[in-house]
Amino acid sequence: MQPQTTIRRFTSRIFSLLLTFLLTGAAQTAGAAAFAAPAQLTAPSSGFGVIRMVLALALVLAAVYAAAAALRRLRTLGPAGSAELQVISQVVLGARERAVLLRAGSQQLLIGVAPGNVRLLCALADSVTPAVETSTATAKPNFRDLLRRSLGR
Repeated sequence: MQPQTTIRRFTSRIFSLLLTFLLTGAAQTAGAAAFAAPAQLTAPSSGFGVIRMVLALALVLAAVYAAAAALRRLRTLGPAGSAELQVISQVVLGARERAVLLRAGSQQLLIGVAPGNVRLLCALADSVTPAVETSTATAKPNFRDLLRRSLGR
């Protein structure tokens, strides 16, 4: 299911529910006689408070979901030159150190990354293809790949 259709369905249901509540309240106030004796005031029922709280929560969740979908869409648009710099491969060397192979245009760069320090280790003129891991079963999957796989992307 597409996120846009889910958002549209969810927001249309919320808006129709809110419109129903508004119209019922307006019909009740319009139906009261103008010269009738005032009705005795009673304390509002706890059920109405719960319904109101659930509606407010649903509205907040819908706003958060819509904002997340909009940010995801804006992130994919991005600047046109973003494809010029790509991470080809990276290897963890220590607790916080790693070696990263980048493609910048037609050139490939091997850089070392450590906390507060990034250094160019080697500039490669020819294109190098990274070796495919032979032990993919023992490699730990990262959260991003698991989430993408579960969403079907």
